[in-house]
Amino acid sequence: MDGTAEHKNLTIGFFKMDSGAKFLYEQLDTLSQWGSIPKAVPPSIAQNLNPRYKLRPYQVEAFARFFHCHKNEFPGKTYPLHFLFNMATGSGKTLIMAGLILYLYEQGYRNFLFFVNSTNIIEKTKDNFLNPASIKYLFNQEIHIGNRRVRVSPVENFEAVNPLDINICFTTIQKLHSDLTTEEENALTFEDFRKHKVVLIADEAHHMNVKTKGNGELFESWENTVERIFGQNEDNLLLEFTATHDYVTPAMMEKYRNKVIIRYDLLQFRNDRFSKGVVIVQSDFDQSKRILQALILSQYKQEVAAKYRINLKPVILFKAQRTIAQSRQLKADFHQMIDRLTATNIEAIGRESDLELVHRAFAFFHAQGITAEGLAERLRREFAPERCLSVNDESEKERCQILVNTLEDPQNRIRAIFAVQKLNEGWDVLNLFDIVRCYEARDTGRAKIGSTTLSEAQLIGRGARYFPFVATQTSSLRGQTESLSYDRFRRKFDGDLDHELRVLEELHYHSINDSRYIAEIRQALVEQGMMDEREVTRQLKLKEPFKKTDFYKYGVIWLNDRQPKEYGKVRSFADLGVKRRNYVHAIASGHGGTTVALSGEKKTVVQDETRRDVKLSEIERNIIQAALARNPFFTFANLKRYFPHLDSMRTFIAGKDYLGGLEITFQGNLYGLDENRLEKLAAVSGLLSQIEAEIRANLTDYEGTRTFRRDWVHQVFRDKVLKFDAKNPRAVADEQFEHFVSAKDWFAFNTIYGTSEEKAFVRMLDRQMQKLQTQYDQIYLLRNEGHFAIFNFVDGQTFQPDFVLFLREKSGKSLMYQLFIESKGKHIKEHDRWKETFLKEITSKFGGKPLAFEDKKYRLIGVPFYNNEDENQFRESLESVLN
Repeated sequence: MDGTAEHKNLTIGFFKMDSGAKFLYEQLDTLSQWGSIPKAVPPSIAQNLNPRYKLRPYQVEAFARFFHCHKNEFPGKTYPLHFLFNMATGSGKTLIMAGLILYLYEQGYRNFLFFVNSTNIIEKTKDNFLNPASIKYLFNQEIHIGNRRVRVSPVENFEAVNPLDINICFTTIQKLHSDLTTEEENALTFEDFRKHKVVLIADEAHHMNVKTKGNGELFESWENTVERIFGQNEDNLLLEFTATHDYVTPAMMEKYRNKVIIRYDLLQFRNDRFSKGVVIVQSDFDQSKRILQALILSQYKQEVAAKYRINLKPVILFKAQRTIAQSRQLKADFHQMIDRLTATNIEAIGRESDLELVHRAFAFFHAQGITAEGLAERLRREFAPERCLSVNDESEKERCQILVNTLEDPQNRIRAIFAVQKLNEGWDVLNLFDIVRCYEARDTGRAKIGSTTLSEAQLIGRGARYFPFVATQTSSLRGQTESLSYDRFRRKFDGDLDHELRVLEELHYHSINDSRYIAEIRQALVEQGMMDEREVTRQLKLKEPFKKTDFYKYGVIWLNDRQPKEYGKVRSFADLGVKRRNYVHAIASGHGGTTVALSGEKKTVVQDETRRDVKLSEIERNIIQAALARNPFFTFANLKRYFPHLDSMRTFIAGKDYLGGLEITFQGNLYGLDENRLEKLAAVSGLLSQIEAEIRANLTDYEGTRTFRRDWVHQVFRDKVLKFDAKNPRAVADEQFEHFVSAKDWFAFNTIYGTSEEKAFVRMLDRQMQKLQTQYDQIYLLRNEGHFAIFNFVDGQTFQPDFVLFLREKSGKSLMYQLFIESKGKHIKEHDRWKETFLKEITSKFGGKPLAFEDKKYRLIGVPFYNNEDENQFRESLESVLN
């Protein structure tokens, strides 16, 4: 590419479709669906973000789309480049920003301007980007790009900055506008954006489009300012981030048609289970009793978390209506109520409330031996004045900013916040579980949702961020603590709404029982994406005759667990997946030629390319040591983490299980190679980078245990209440299938809320039943609707097989087969190939070596995927593993 504007504005048929009225993100949706966008995250991002933030699939997708559009042409692509990320509140937009900063630094950018409309967001973002001691710091403790340590430096402008640093200027859009229109010392100037290529990062970008939404009126505005500085240099980049983009205004649609890279809205975010569920708790109680009921439910959440060894301090927000005076009076009344709180007040709530949730809370307190007096004492202690915070005006917000933005920190003791409007935007909190609406008025006389109700819905959206947790329980059969965690960052109990831990996946919004207001706030939440009006629940029940069988009462199921990865057995590169293949290093061959002017005659001088394999043991040790010193991954302390038996760097360099067993293939012009120290240093550095990449690709935090433990069937499999989007085909009751399975004694549940592939498997098994019954006297097929998980031996990935089939031989040997079965459509078989490999490993390990419990033996078998189109092949596989 020649770098000219004319060339850069060239568009080609990259998407192989007429862009028409489609937005860029819609075209990218299609490419992504067909696998045309690589999903690899480069090491500059993966290795330099804070390891506590595991990238989620939609974040990887956002990165992939940016890399794709940054490097490739597409219809409507113009320079300087301008993209928008439309992503839900709580989806990690700031983490995306941090990752893009790292990537763009690697691409040669050094100067970044972060701007937003709110000072509060500026201070929070500075903490995220600059403060390694913050619990929300986004970068790794040390950043290394291109074998160099990189610092993140705050700057006032881009003159005289360190060209090796990530230089970030933080400002508000208001101050940026002021600095550029009035000359002040050390302020940003238009010259900064002309002389230097700058990445402009706009947060809450929906505040910027004053001119566009104003039908193109030409007046001095924030939007004019951004457009002017952005256009100063063709290599500048403008990256906008917002949760609430306008897809309705024609001018906005036209402006952003070729700029929206991803649209990941709140409803999709919620349906992907990355947020809390929102529950409106409506009550006829007066305000003081509504507040007390909310406090009881907040404490209930803390006690449930404690039971499951989850470190949680749930926060409750008390929202006043309009004025600071109202909020301050509310806080004063609250403390007076807490001071006078008695067991009688607590008991009255339990007796008078008709909410099932409250009854469940009191039943829990009773089971845990927490009396009304004990609960009153805990509430007096937990909500003492020093644990309550008022955030109403700007001075309070600035003074309490650290406390408000670090509510999840174990050292932060705040349990309650009193506010009016100051926390509606830019507030990032995960452990807010209750919002109490401390007023009864509502918007009136409007044909549409009023601004107050809309503001309340937006506040609920901020509070619905999911609190990640790892759940544990005690196995009654073994008396040991087992992990229940499938994904700590997603809701786990949509498929088990009755589970005690479900309450930690809900945000409760406490309101007066006003039917018109409830309808309005519900409509606002639906429009915001925090509620789904199409949501339905379904009951999945075990058949009563099955519950009475000895198998259900006394039978066991064998499962494994996930544990931290044990590197104690790693003694070589091979043990961590580093392949013993030669690293190829190309040396410039010197090929070239001369062309005679005007005649077009070209003469080319060609040298033969040759190859030579060189063992690392033949390369000077000081060259290898220099290459190691340039790569921070290869410090002895770091290597010991992955190779605990490594005794010295000398062994790492010379040992045949490490570098000493590897070779480099030099290719090209080999003349003088023996004396060419620079070329050998470059080759060893390249080899080390390849080794690092392979090690990192095979590193995992967890592994599945290779021993299986037993649990009771009756404790693992229970009746469940499931929740679905009504449009989900799984939610549709299949009366024909229910009728089919109702007469099958071997099928344990009343139905399946599953795919057609799963139902086809059950029908196939029924056709084999007559043959199976000649060999086995007990046959039970149980559908696994989130009842259990097993964990991949290699990396601990969670796997919930669709079915488990139990077969007991008639031979009198008390031999029980336990088969894990997964049905899979052809279109996703390859994506889940690791599961089939895992199933084969289970068969290999346990199929021929029965496990024993009491006087019974058990063979664990993983069956290859069932696919309706390959039914005969599956049947043969089933017969093979049983035999």
